[in-house]
Amino acid sequence: MSIPPTPYEPGGITTRAQSIAIGVLALGLLLLGLFTLRAFLGALVWAGIFAIALWPLYNRALARFRAGRHNIILPAVFTLGVAFLFILPLGLVGLQLAGQADTAEDWLQGVRTNGLAEPAIVAQLPFGRAQVDSWWHANLGSPASARKLVQQATRGHVAHVGRFIGEQVLRRLTAFVFTLLTLFFLFREGHSVTRQMRRAAIRAFGLGGERVGQQIIASVHGTVNGLVLVGLGEGILLGIVYLLAGVPQATLLGLLTAVAAMVPFGAPVIFVLAALLLVLQNSFAWAIVVLAIGVVVTFVADHFIRPVLIGGATQLPFIWVLLGILGGVEAWGLLGLFVGPAIMAALILLWREWAGEGPA
Repeated sequence: MSIPPTPYEPGGITTRAQSIAIGVLALGLLLLGLFTLRAFLGALVWAGIFAIALWPLYNRALARFRAGRHNIILPAVFTLGVAFLFILPLGLVGLQLAGQADTAEDWLQGVRTNGLAEPAIVAQLPFGRAQVDSWWHANLGSPASARKLVQQATRGHVAHVGRFIGEQVLRRLTAFVFTLLTLFFLFREGHSVTRQMRRAAIRAFGLGGERVGQQIIASVHGTVNGLVLVGLGEGILLGIVYLLAGVPQATLLGLLTAVAAMVPFGAPVIFVLAALLLVLQNSFAWAIVVLAIGVVVTFVADHFIRPVLIGGATQLPFIWVLLGILGGVEAWGLLGLFVGPAIMAALILLWREWAGEGPA
């Protein structure tokens, strides 16, 4: 039903003052909406990132199966696929930790009863052996000192840590559920949302607004390929090396390596830890092999593969990609892995156009 123009607006023409008022009203409503959704903004952004990353694959599946107008099967399949990608690794980690719970309890009981055994590597130190040996026996070697250390480390903290972990798990689980729910609707209504956002960008900012949006999308695609896929590749390769070297909990460390490798220079933390575990087992040769292969794999990934995948997709020098990733993680946490490079890509595009070099 249409509303006829008022006597104060002949022909329904909007005055300049009314345009300003509408703009202020829209801005106020936008701020109120962001404030209302502040607890779910992270979930919404994550859903957008997943949708952008998987959209080409989803479009191919949509063309292949010719889903109907009210289709819910393909969006549900892709959404459940994303859920499975997270649930499977977390389930494996949980099984690994659960399997080690009894071992950890037995180890703590042994420490309380017999003290903490001195590592064999101490006897092979080229210097300072006597001082380390004396300190170890005084503070950790005797049952009384070890029991005191365990009590100080766990007293009053177990309940607090358990409660904190429970709260964090509940918060993350809630955010994950809302991410999946949003992702489902983005898949289902993706073409409509894309069309509306393109028209809105052109109407608000002209063709430059559409180019900025395309640059952000290209940045997300490149970042997913350069960080997630390359990180998974590093985790698989180094996980195989851990297994061959006999590193304790090689599967778990391989998963941790894959996650850490998604952040540039993050993988060395895990493979150095794996090498130290081998040193504690007196496997010095394998420790050197793990360190050498880890350095080679991360060097090739960080200096050759990632710059091509990320910089090539965004036409962005890798130094800006790296700064965007590290600065994004500092400002936004894990979400900054994708938000940071996208912001840098949009800024560099605007700078090039403003400097007269044309669109990237």
